[in-house]
Amino acid sequence: MATSVGFLYPGHSAEDDYPRLESMLREVGAEVRLPLVHTDIGQDAHRVDALLEMGSAARLAASVGELVAHDVQAVVWACTSASFVFGWEGAREQVRELSATAGLPASSTSFAFAHAAHAIGARRVAVAATYPDDVAERFAAFLKAADIEVVAARAAGIITAAEVGTWRREEVLALARAGDHPQADAVLLPDTALHTAAHVTELESALGKPVLTANQVTVWEALGVVTTPPRCPALGALFTR
Repeated sequence: MATSVGFLYPGHSAEDDYPRLESMLREVGAEVRLPLVHTDIGQDAHRVDALLEMGSAARLAASVGELVAHDVQAVVWACTSASFVFGWEGAREQVRELSATAGLPASSTSFAFAHAAHAIGARRVAVAATYPDDVAERFAAFLKAADIEVVAARAAGIITAAEVGTWRREEVLALARAGDHPQADAVLLPDTALHTAAHVTELESALGKPVLTANQVTVWEALGVVTTPPRCPALGALFTR
């Protein structure tokens, strides 16, 4: 029986990473299904007020029924900024409400990053964010609450997920390189609007250290809620530990 974990994904940007990730996992023999349902995001803006509305309980609840109909075993809010923007306790409450609505275990991309960093032994990290400075600072604060030290944070200042979704391999590599720091155990790219599934091993090779990307850690987290994530070298250090 295939493991089926579902994702609530905000809007339309890099959702095609998920069928790619499913295919990559199936290529190593994993029987997985990764159904995805889009949520109505309201205003597409990496701005605190817009993100609080994007991640509101009502907006997530509106799409839960459609996702549960895919017979999933867990639900993950596949968004980093519209989860960490609530702070650690607020993000925990967001996940609790999502779990109660779905009647299933739940998590979010923000917690996926915290859990993944600990799983690979990364106590000090560099953040290479697409966000404006104030939003990137909130992610750093969230990681600090998880006992993870942020030694450097790069904010690219992109306002919309739609723009981030147009970035190609070259822009992703440039962002990661710009955000790296010699003291960082790993580099984190925290935007699920960024296409990264095809580039994880290249990113790690270029930087010489583990790289955690939003859609990669989201799938790892979802699978980890219900089973042991499969070994998949194409998805980097996180999937080979």
